[in-house]
This record gives sequence, structure tokens and C-alpha cells, in this order.
Amino acid sequence: MMDWDKLRIFHAVADAGSLTHAGDTLHLSQSAVSRQIRALEESLDTTLFRRHARGLILTEQGDLLYQTARDVFAKLSMTEAMLTESREHAKGPLKITTTVAFGTTWLTPRAREFLQKFPDIQLSLLLDDTELDLGMREADIAIRMTQPRQPDLIQRHLMTIRFHVYGHVSYLKRKGVPKTVQELDNHDLIAYPTDMRAPISNINWLLDAGDPPQGTRNPIMRVNNVYAIFKAVESGLGMAALPDYMVEGSRDIVRVLPELNGPKVETYFVYAEELRHSKRIDAFRDFLVRKVAETAF
Repeated sequence: MMDWDKLRIFHAVADAGSLTHAGDTLHLSQSAVSRQIRALEESLDTTLFRRHARGLILTEQGDLLYQTARDVFAKLSMTEAMLTESREHAKGPLKITTTVAFGTTWLTPRAREFLQKFPDIQLSLLLDDTELDLGMREADIAIRMTQPRQPDLIQRHLMTIRFHVYGHVSYLKRKGVPKTVQELDNHDLIAYPTDMRAPISNINWLLDAGDPPQGTRNPIMRVNNVYAIFKAVESGLGMAALPDYMVEGSRDIVRVLPELNGPKVETYFVYAEELRHSKRIDAFRDFLVRKVAETAF
């Protein structure tokens, strides 16, 4: 029978790609980790890792064991959370993932109110523009800007995010306020890189708005993060297409060309079917729906 401690250490090493980093995570010395991995390889009569200049790389057999161990530990984590949750109220760990921009500017400022209401929940926010795997319990809840297609996920439409053109008053004073879409040709625009996967589709729509005769407009700068684009606008560098929620409450960033509407982004509250009876999920969903209703998206 496989030793659970050795499997746990193997899983940590595979995640970290390094004996040293795994040891730091497990609070074990590098030599102790190495001994456990060697013992596991001997008991299985196979090589699990190959050494490489960048660290340790899983062999084919090691990758097979890692996928199985990953599934097992994900299920154990979910079961532990469900067993520790009280019948009376929501408690325990809750991991929520969403895009960097939405998480930074909208979700994080509202976390304090949620935790004041549910002090027994240990909240973790995982902000990433790539989608984490809810089935593997990389997160419990996702707020996604695209509709999930996996059949084992429960989803609820949360809101519609709208994009418009914004500029800082200092920039508009310096360069003037465009009165027509065609006048964008003479302005400094900030956009997303073309060779990177954006968190939403058609994020650079402003560069083609009004079908400019010279073709797609060339931005003054490209940034691979919508929140960073917001900060560039805030600095007075130029204008950009931004989600309305991001500029809510800002007095110095103003909307220009009010008749010009960007794409609508449908946003979804998503979680794994196994968590459908979780009070933590219910608590956060109800809180989120209420906060969304209070915001002009």
C-alpha cells in the first residue's frame, strides 16, 4: 500500500519543481524530502523525476502518479471543508478567483464587509486572468467573464459589464475632448497587446471604432492588464476603453464620446456541483448579488 506521507511529499515536490521549495512548504529539510522521494521511487520500482537545469521534471510515470495524487488531494480538500462546515452557519476556507482588474478594483474593497458578516470564513482571493480549474478545486468559486461550458459546473448570470471611452481631465485639457469617433485618430490611446490572451474578447475595439481610413489605430502604449490601463489613463497618458465599474466614483476620469458603446461582457458566478449544498457558497453568492445590485455596471 502506498504511504500517504510520501505521496503528500511527492505531490508538493511536483507542484514546486524543486526539493528545496517543497521542503520550505512542508517545513522539512531538503535531505528529508529527497529521502522520502527516493523511498517512494524504490517502493514503486520506477523513476518519478528527472533532474534538469531548471529543477525537477516529472517522468511519464511520475506525471501519471501526479495526476492521480492531484485528484485525490483535491477531493480530500473539498471533503475536509464540507465536514468542518457547521450546520448552523457558514464557516471554513473559501477560495474565490476572478480577473485581476475586477478583483482588484471591485471585489477586494468589498471583502471587509463580507468578513464582518461571516467572521468564521477564511477568505482567499486568487486574482488571475487565466481560468483556474474549479473541478480540481484550485478555487471554490469563480467570477468569470465568459460563460462556462463544463457540464459539472453550476453557473448563475451575475451582471453585464459595459465598456466606454474614458480620459483623465488633465489629458483632455491638454489634448482636447474628441467630438466625433473620427477624432480619435488624433488622440493618444492605450490598448491591450495583440499577442496576448485578454480576459475578455474584443478588448481592443476602440482601435477600430468608426472604421478609421488608415486601418487599425496605433496606440501610444499597450499594457497586458485592464487595471494597469486604468492607471495609465489616471496618470493622464491617454484615453482608453474601460469598464464602467472601474471608474465609478472617480471625479477626474470622465467619459467621452457618450454615444460610443463598447462590447458588453456577460459575467457569471460559477462553482463546482459538489459544493451545491455549501453554506459558504450560499453566503457569498447572496452577498455578491446584493452588492452587484448596488453598483452601476
